[in-house]
Amino acid sequence: MKFFTLKAASIFFYIIVVLPSIAFSQSSASVNSNGANSTAIQTAVPFLLITPDSRSGAMGEAGVAVSPDVNANFWNPSKLAFIEGDDNIAASYSPWLRSLVPDVSLSYLSYAHKLDDRNTFGASLRYFNLGTINLINEQQVPGGTYIPNEFSIDGSFARKFGNDFSLGLTLRYIHSSLSNGISNEQVKPGNAVAADVSLFYKKSIQEFGSDATFAFGTNISNIGSKISYTDNGTKYFLPTNLKLGIANTLNIDETNQFTFALDFNKLMVPTPPILDSNGNIVKGKSTDVSVPAGIFGSFTDAPNGFSEELQEITISPGLEYWYNKQFALRAGYFYQNPNKGGLHYFTLGTGFRYDIFAFDFSYIAASQQESPLANTLRFTLMVNFGAAKK
Repeated sequence: MKFFTLKAASIFFYIIVVLPSIAFSQSSASVNSNGANSTAIQTAVPFLLITPDSRSGAMGEAGVAVSPDVNANFWNPSKLAFIEGDDNIAASYSPWLRSLVPDVSLSYLSYAHKLDDRNTFGASLRYFNLGTINLINEQQVPGGTYIPNEFSIDGSFARKFGNDFSLGLTLRYIHSSLSNGISNEQVKPGNAVAADVSLFYKKSIQEFGSDATFAFGTNISNIGSKISYTDNGTKYFLPTNLKLGIANTLNIDETNQFTFALDFNKLMVPTPPILDSNGNIVKGKSTDVSVPAGIFGSFTDAPNGFSEELQEITISPGLEYWYNKQFALRAGYFYQNPNKGGLHYFTLGTGFRYDIFAFDFSYIAASQQESPLANTLRFTLMVNFGAAKK
């Protein structure tokens, strides 16, 4: 006996365009799990793009080049080569899309271990919980519960070359279980493997008569196989993404430190073409291509040319202030073009350090009418074993 539920409609709200074979029709525009609307380029498992940690979450989602910590596993694994302490661990939690559904959340666990002065190993787990669904059949008879979920498991290796430069490599397993047979088509969990390649460079300089550090980072993430939810069915691209970032840290004196960060992100997947009423391409290119072709063609395949390619870049400026390396204030802004998802909001946050412990908090300041991510909170707890104590 087949079961369905009205609550499932809201749970699967964000995957209408990505997985039409297992989603319900809606009267409103669809929303991806990362909060972007249906005008965004659609991929499978968009939860891989969600910022998991509070520090970068408070800086407008900028984190590719900011000073290294254990959450570099997500932002730029090559930074792990520069972390302090022999063992670092962090746990982050965020209620997600609460303006749409009440019990969706993202949890993130990150770990790093220094093998020696140059080599560091990292591991992380992302778990995206889409809430509990109470299944009911056509006769309104309860059919149990189901919890759709997605997760990824990462292993990273970073190596330092000299005192200022490092490279990183990450391998990732992805599992996406979004349906329990709620449609007429037999579906199954999707599985995929992917890799990240990253680099990080930092340089000590002098600015305005004070010590400063300039840093640059880049990370190409989720380079991997396509994912499918049916036997011999359509295969969907992973959200392969290019991150570029700079960060400039100025030490005003022994107790006051400012960091300005700026990140740029672009999806490296095909842009959908413009079709006529018969489904024929009138402008743009077909998205039925291989993963390498999709990655390299993502810079030139927009139907409206270079101007549309620029619209696919998101911009994240952020600021961080530290007092005595114990208390931090952070702020930032995230901008995504309205034609490519339309996310835009301010972020705020704070951080505290005591001995080997750290706590970070972030908040998305946006109106409920403009963003499904309005009032989103993130919480992160970090422990830095073996770091030099002040």
